[in-house]
Amino acid sequence: MNNRNVLYLIIGALVVAVGVLGYNLYQARKEPDGLQINVGPNGLKIQNK
Repeated sequence: MNNRNVLYLIIGALVVAVGVLGYNLYQARKEPDGLQINVGPNGLKIQNK
């Protein structure tokens, strides 16, 4: 019975870790809010997000 509880604990910790990593990846790929300034070959471009 004790081994089964440890297994459930490990599985629960892995599920939480995958959830946290997925949320961090989502936040990293999301476009930031606010002002975006780009400098390129066509000059300066300012966009309000």
